[in-house]
Amino acid sequence: MTWSARQYVAFEDERTRPVRDLVGAIPGESARRAIDLGCGPGNSTEVLISRFPQASVQGLDSSSDMVEAARRRLPDVPFETASVEKWDDAGPFDVILANAVFHWVPDHARLFPRLIAKLSDGGALAVQMPDNLEEPSHRLMREVAASGPWAERLAAAAGERTQVGSAPWYFELLKPLCARVDVWRTTYHHPLAGPGAVVEWFKGSGLRPFVAPLDEAQRAQFLSRYEAEIAKAYPPAADGTVLLPFPRLFIVAVR
Repeated sequence: MTWSARQYVAFEDERTRPVRDLVGAIPGESARRAIDLGCGPGNSTEVLISRFPQASVQGLDSSSDMVEAARRRLPDVPFETASVEKWDDAGPFDVILANAVFHWVPDHARLFPRLIAKLSDGGALAVQMPDNLEEPSHRLMREVAASGPWAERLAAAAGERTQVGSAPWYFELLKPLCARVDVWRTTYHHPLAGPGAVVEWFKGSGLRPFVAPLDEAQRAQFLSRYEAEIAKAYPPAADGTVLLPFPRLFIVAVR
């Protein structure tokens, strides 16, 4: 399952807004060492550097295409191609940022405490995760996958995403390990240029497990069916604009 930096940044302003809100909620005015886990094409790393300009910042992503894009964007920042699960730097870090990545990583009950252990005293783990698996956008992915000639091939696609826990679940997990835990949920409403733009948005993220196993003809057919269903679920306004609701879960945990 590959990532495309070009597809991802097609909606960069909309994708970057949540990380600005997240990084802005990190307490303190300084950090010495920080890392952006799942850095993507470097847009979130840029926000981190702007917030903590004196910090030594590095980035990590499992996609070589994303890392190459991040290196072009921020040539002075060290970026590494590796998975979060295999990342073994002991730290300590003053900030660990993970924007829109952990919903692809399993076993949060083990992952989050392991990351807290890498923080310095007073350091912060800052996490943002899409919490939209029950939204029409994602329910329709599963329904189209299950109802077409590709059903068998896509049987495992829905399982690529990790089910995000509730705000109380993360609070209870992290509170015994931290001096402060702040958890909140925000629904952004993104104005997009019609149902086709909604499809383009998710081609850079949630649709990838569903379209990657298909050949070119099947992929076109799948996306056509999906777009037709999206048009029903999110009727365009008079000017053609679709307002896409997008809920996200935020966590700032301070050790």
